Amino acid sequence: MSIKLKVNGKQHEVEVSEDTPLLWVLRDHLGLTGTKFGCGVAQCGACTVHIDGKPRRACVTPVAGVGAQAEITTIEGVQGEVANAVREAWVEIDVPQCGYCQSGQIMSAVALLEQNPNPDDDAIDAGMSGNLCRCATYMRIRSAIKSAAKAGS
Repeated sequence: MSIKLKVNGKQHEVEVSEDTPLLWVLRDHLGLTGTKFGCGVAQCGACTVHIDGKPRRACVTPVAGVGAQAEITTIEGVQGEVANAVREAWVEIDVPQCGYCQSGQIMSAVALLEQNPNPDDDAIDAGMSGNLCRCATYMRIRSAIKSAAKAGS
């Protein structure tokens, strides 16, 4: 089946089954490998992308359910003041250890800060809930989010 998608501002048309997870379309058909496969059941957050500005787990999102007009943003395409502040804070605070989960962590952090530019610890915990870090860099992630929030204010 032919599916139309708008990813990182560009229109794409792919021939896939309508129940194909968005994750595999992004990685295998569009070559956008920054979105990672972690668990396949929306529990780890490694596959987080934005759909119309909201974080979604691409591993369980059927491509046909996204819609041709939806704005899909991956780690390769996330832009703007908030995204830049998050990236800078990630580097400054040396957040990644192994780095595998970081695309999903960054996508969730950007969405959080776009909705709540000055989150407290509870808001950060809620916004980042479901993003697992095997290396347990949670305190650095929280610090980076707070640093990015200060940079944006």
